[in-house]
Amino acid sequence: MEQKHKKYQRLIDHCRQFPAIPTAVAHPCDESSLRGAVEAAEMGIIEPILVGPHAKIEAVARDCGIDISRYEIVDAEHSHAAADMAVQLAREGRAEVLMKGSLHTDELMGAVVRSGTGLRTERRISHCFIMDVPSLDRAIIVTDAAINIFPTMEDKMHIIQNAIDLAIDLGIVKPKVAILSAMETINPKLQSTIEAGALCKMADRGQITGGILDGPLAFDNAIDLDAARIKKIDSPVAGRADILVVPDLEAGNMLAKSLSFMADADAAGIVLGARVPIILTSRADSVLTRLASSAVAAVVAAVRRRQSDKAVTG
Repeated sequence: MEQKHKKYQRLIDHCRQFPAIPTAVAHPCDESSLRGAVEAAEMGIIEPILVGPHAKIEAVARDCGIDISRYEIVDAEHSHAAADMAVQLAREGRAEVLMKGSLHTDELMGAVVRSGTGLRTERRISHCFIMDVPSLDRAIIVTDAAINIFPTMEDKMHIIQNAIDLAIDLGIVKPKVAILSAMETINPKLQSTIEAGALCKMADRGQITGGILDGPLAFDNAIDLDAARIKKIDSPVAGRADILVVPDLEAGNMLAKSLSFMADADAAGIVLGARVPIILTSRADSVLTRLASSAVAAVVAAVRRRQSDKAVTG
């Protein structure tokens, strides 16, 4: 425990090799959201564009002793307008990342998914928690615990691909993906086990790329080598998973919160599948978690920028 959350610190340090990423912060109108954005800026992770009621943002900064004199403020009348304006900045290319401020998640995501003016792509939008569990030797990605309530198998294909692409951006060359269920065998009476088997075959056929998939796997034999050995599971994923794919949002939410409250884990959150990565933070997040969420999004944006530059020049 003396090395608590050193994986997040490595991530933040890794992010510093990239230039600060222009980030539209939607409605940073309380101390938590405004300070989080400014701290990420002071670390050189993001270059914030503060979007919301100008007078209110300045009042929060003044009352809380936060220096925002170096940062652009784009005036928006209220939280809904701030969400719309932040999305517009991303569509125009002025922002390469979105960050949730003190508005409700539904307000921001409503602007993101809106037909014609949003940031949707051909991918299903999904959420990933990058979890720093002190007892594990690696950070693990849990998906989806915040966006898709009851994902279909097609949704899960996108959810998995989003998570694999994220892991690769973070430096994991061939991420190991465990598709979770209550058991590690296919049971015709349990739909999640059937879908897990089908998703693995989709990966075999090249419909999901970049990772090594196995499932169904129970949680214990997905992350613990001894548990996998006891059950005699011969798999390159079992006991070594980098990505945990849950059956539905309820399971993901319970898993992430169990790790946070019972294993002392931190959970940095990011939304993928849109034109730009989206940082979803909570008022309960620690400073380190906020910085890690910003760092993850900044790395993803920086990799995308580099890929785009190569495509233009090459």
